[in-house]
Amino acid sequence: MDAPFEYQEYIEHHVPKRTYFAVFGALMLLTLMTVAVAFVDLGRFNVLVALAVAVVKATMVVLFFMHVKYSSRLVQLVVVASLVWLGFLFGITMVDYLSRGWLMAPPIVR
Repeated sequence: MDAPFEYQEYIEHHVPKRTYFAVFGALMLLTLMTVAVAFVDLGRFNVLVALAVAVVKATMVVLFFMHVKYSSRLVQLVVVASLVWLGFLFGITMVDYLSRGWLMAPPIVR
């Protein structure tokens, strides 16, 4: 009996160990950078730099250790769609949080 559609064979991708070691080294350097930035006063940019480094580290973990870089386009689309959805949820949360009246300073009573 024929299947209603053709099955694609799963092709396993082998990543060399040196790639894992290079990514691990980059993650360790970025971790050291995060610690170093914590001791430097950048004013308002401390959080921005720390978040930027965290995003780069998370991207490396997702691409290499979760093998999204070598996955099909469908898996990559699901990862991108989940990030867009996460941004949408954060946006809704921030709109709600910033629109509340209790964020304003209380009136001064004399």
